[in-house]
Amino acid sequence: MNLISKFVTGKTKFVVIIFTVLALVCALLMLIVNINYKITDYLPQNAQSTVAISINDSEFSQSVPNARVMINNVTLTQAMEYKSKIEAIDGVFEVIWLDSLIDLKEPIEMADKGIVEEYYRDDTALFSVTILDGYEVSVTDEIYRLIGEENALAGNAVNLATSKKLLVSETLSAMAFLIPIILIVLLLTTSSWIEPLLFLITIGIAVLINMGTNVFFGEISFMTQSISPILQMAVSLDYAIFLLHSYDDYKTKTDDIKEAMTLAMKRSFPAIMASAATTLFGFLALLFMKFRIGADLGLNLVKGIVISFISIMVFLPALTLSLNGLINRTKHKKLLPEFRIISKIVSGIKVPVLLLVAVIAVPCFLAQSRTDFLYGTGSISPFSRSGQDQVKINDKYGVSTPIVLLVPKGEPAKEAMLSSDLEKIDHVTQVVSYARTVGRTIPGEYLDPGITGQFYSDNYSRIIIYTDTDEEGEEAFAAVEEVQQKANEYYGENVYSLGQSVSLYDMKKVVTEDTRVVSLIAIVSIFLVLLFTFRSVTLPIVLTLTIELAIWINLSIPYFTGNTLCYIGYLVISTVQLGATVDYAILLTDNYMLYRKSLKRKEAIRSTLEGHFISILISAVILSSAGFCLGFTSSSPIVSELGILLGRGTLLSMALVVCFLPALLVLCDRIIEKTTLKANFYKG
Repeated sequence: MNLISKFVTGKTKFVVIIFTVLALVCALLMLIVNINYKITDYLPQNAQSTVAISINDSEFSQSVPNARVMINNVTLTQAMEYKSKIEAIDGVFEVIWLDSLIDLKEPIEMADKGIVEEYYRDDTALFSVTILDGYEVSVTDEIYRLIGEENALAGNAVNLATSKKLLVSETLSAMAFLIPIILIVLLLTTSSWIEPLLFLITIGIAVLINMGTNVFFGEISFMTQSISPILQMAVSLDYAIFLLHSYDDYKTKTDDIKEAMTLAMKRSFPAIMASAATTLFGFLALLFMKFRIGADLGLNLVKGIVISFISIMVFLPALTLSLNGLINRTKHKKLLPEFRIISKIVSGIKVPVLLLVAVIAVPCFLAQSRTDFLYGTGSISPFSRSGQDQVKINDKYGVSTPIVLLVPKGEPAKEAMLSSDLEKIDHVTQVVSYARTVGRTIPGEYLDPGITGQFYSDNYSRIIIYTDTDEEGEEAFAAVEEVQQKANEYYGENVYSLGQSVSLYDMKKVVTEDTRVVSLIAIVSIFLVLLFTFRSVTLPIVLTLTIELAIWINLSIPYFTGNTLCYIGYLVISTVQLGATVDYAILLTDNYMLYRKSLKRKEAIRSTLEGHFISILISAVILSSAGFCLGFTSSSPIVSELGILLGRGTLLSMALVVCFLPALLVLCDRIIEKTTLKANFYKG
């Protein structure tokens, strides 16, 4: 630290220039980072659906249909014209309609009524469309221009296109709400009008460098792109506040600003390091998720915390010294009151709080694991065009979720029998296979080779099953299990299934396994950091329990309110909330232990609350604001829900740290003394 502080205070302009150039370069690199919007791409490589997708891509040129287009008031001839126009759009790989399954040269009244009504009823045509990866935005725009406002377009590809269009604007919207909140909070708590800008510039540069260096990963998930910048900014602002508050203290003791900054860097380094370490280990736990979207987010946040730490310990001191004159000219009195009454309030409610926590702890722990979970990205907004179109199509034709089976080629009789049995499964509305549906309806010699290729490759036959379930849920997953089980009865293990429901079914199995591993790693790693920080056996248990209680309460609320909860949000918040808010408990406990060396336990906790409540409040307000800004500005249900969980969880953590932890520290004072190395508590 001596070498770093001497270099920084001696080369302030050089340091500022280097970081500014890095930020500008990374801002440009950020524009070329690829964003992956498909959550199912992050399943393990050995997951059944992932293997099935790989086989399908190598054996067939067709994929699973990912959009539905409904055209009203059309004849069969007009519907065929629309099909041709949709097929002609660049990026549309395949359009399945009635003519793919029956011969429209024959009277439609002679065809299977069930098949006809799946694609054409009451002069309304429904097309199943496969849009290629990467073309979602351009194709949906073209289809909207073709079909106009009176017709409908919906499906996974449409949702993906909507997300791509809104991601950047929504991230900017969240920042537009968050930055003024941060400025107001910092203006109320700092002593210079310019200091809040120093914080934001420093963290802003760290965020740009972090997001720009993602270019070395090739691509990042949409969740990382949405969450990481805001979370990095909110979490690491504490470090900057620690440093500049320490610098202000030392400026009253020496006239040499470089010496004051050197001393401030040395004094604040251990506190910032400990704070960063707990956050870092909380995020590191995400790297152990088999569902790789957690690792994608965790790696980015870990990198962001490291970059923020370096930026605050190197760039912020240099920037502050460079602008020292401006800081002095913009001095003002602190606008926020001291909140000294907080110690009296906490002292008065300590018994009710202890009793309340004792009563709700077990129910909340049990409830948070019994919530109804969703495993995908959640439903689309009912107010969007795609949401309204989805309702129109479902009202007319019902929900339709495709599952594709790949079975060994060469046994058409067995394939036809399997297709017949699949039709008997609950919620299966239609089974399309060559052996049972297409070949039976149209003689093979009259078929276009392109149609035959939809169902047969060199090694596999494709069977497309349509269900009337949503993409996930008990009914959807039961249908997936029954389809797979029935196929295994005919072909053993040499059968594969794919589709959104299948991927989400695999995701459920993967993330359920991840829960225990990730939570255990986060708790154990942070416990060890606290163990070495406080050199105490009891304090890590007390601090970890406090934050875990806040997490249990936060995650149990959906259960008690009867709402569903995105499982990815459940899994991520259990580590992020622990890593990001345990700092509040560390700050309060560290100062309690310091005051306890010269004061009795009640006086020590009172001095701790009076001196450091504002610091905890500032940090919690900023982090919770970041969460709520994400929650209220994102159209992605998974990002929005994660933001709400973060905002609410931060406030719960603050409440327990301020109201419950002080009572617990006083109650366990003697145990803490006996289990802490060199506690040196005041004896009176």
